Amino acid sequence: NHVDIKIKYHSGEKEGWTGARLVAATLEPKSFLCNYEWKKKKTKIVCDLIFPQQQDNTIKWASRWDYILVSMPHTNIQWFSIMNSLVIVLFLSGMVAMIMLRTLHKDIARYNQVDQEDAQEESGWKQVHGDVFRPPRKGMLLSVFLGQGTQIFIMTFITLFLACLGFLSPANRGALMTCAVVLWVLLGTPAGYVSARLYKTFGGEKWKTNVLLTALLCPGIVFADFFLMNLILWGEGSSAAIPFGTLVAILALWFGISVPLTFVGAYFGFKKPQPVRTNQIPRQIPEQSFFTKPIPGIVMGGILPFGCIFIQLFFILNSIWSHQMYYMFGFLFLVFIILLITCSEATILLCYFHLCAEDYHWWWRSFLTSGFTAVYLFIYAVHYFFSKLQIIGMASTILYFGYTMIMVLIFFLFTGTIGFFACFWFVNKIYSVVKVD
Repeated sequence: NHVDIKIKYHSGEKEGWTGARLVAATLEPKSFLCNYEWKKKKTKIVCDLIFPQQQDNTIKWASRWDYILVSMPHTNIQWFSIMNSLVIVLFLSGMVAMIMLRTLHKDIARYNQVDQEDAQEESGWKQVHGDVFRPPRKGMLLSVFLGQGTQIFIMTFITLFLACLGFLSPANRGALMTCAVVLWVLLGTPAGYVSARLYKTFGGEKWKTNVLLTALLCPGIVFADFFLMNLILWGEGSSAAIPFGTLVAILALWFGISVPLTFVGAYFGFKKPQPVRTNQIPRQIPEQSFFTKPIPGIVMGGILPFGCIFIQLFFILNSIWSHQMYYMFGFLFLVFIILLITCSEATILLCYFHLCAEDYHWWWRSFLTSGFTAVYLFIYAVHYFFSKLQIIGMASTILYFGYTMIMVLIFFLFTGTIGFFACFWFVNKIYSVVKVD
């Protein structure tokens, strides 16, 4: 029996210091088969002898994780996930291109003809031009969600981009979270600006309430949930509990930096006018088919985006709950881009179908259509809990679902914001090129 021990290290000779830093150590057990040779009635045992050999260790310290990427067996699964997601994106892109280039182009050309009375009877999306920008119900809440969603979107993009460049080491599990929290604190200005700008578009006048809700509502829910989970960890005597001083520091960053920056962004958002013209009398919405009703459309809208991420979601949950190292930030960033495209295209498609059915209530529907992906995420997390984890005890179960609800809320705001702004651009685009009497 034999054991191969391979030690890889980073030498400091080229950097002017003596010694070396361990990079990797692998042990491979082997059993050698010895051959027996008969020579002059004497038995000679011939075996392979392997002596310690020193190989060239030219491993850069910044590239010390590369051997994990090469040796891990999940890379093929990741590429399969990417290819599956790309097929969905190509399918949706073809559908959107067909609508934008063929159907809409023909509709707009027909509407802009001289004889518009006949043209208006053929299709329905232009007939709601006077109501499509009518402010939605609960506009305050929608604007707050969109402000927070914008903050989360920018935070996620920058964090993943830095992780792809190698600035956030997989060895330091807290580096990713620390970077995300710091970025979220510094991105209060975009949240306040987007929320105030949309709230003013909706005709809202309670600007103080809008700014306070943007700065406090969703972060307050997340912090309350997180604090309750931390109380359970304190009660169980777990070393994973965050110290009280760290919580105070997070609160200081929130109220000392994020909230004032939100007020600054809201100041510029309310300062910019956003005139919107609508008819005085709301247009009556005709009877809708099953597929153009709100709930079926919202439920269907989250299926394709979730299909793009569920394989990657499995590895993320393994990293969080099964203590496996997550290192595939390049794959994750690519899936992030694919999710962005899929949410946008799926929501635009459904929005176009609803407008053709003369249903002009697209504000909330565009947000909820892509945001419903978070519901599928929660269902998958429940499935993962019962099928993959061996969690016993009430405290552990509460911790799992408590942290899962934080993930679901953040993902809901993130995907909902993507779908809303995709539809916002689409609706502005198609109605800006149509001549209106």
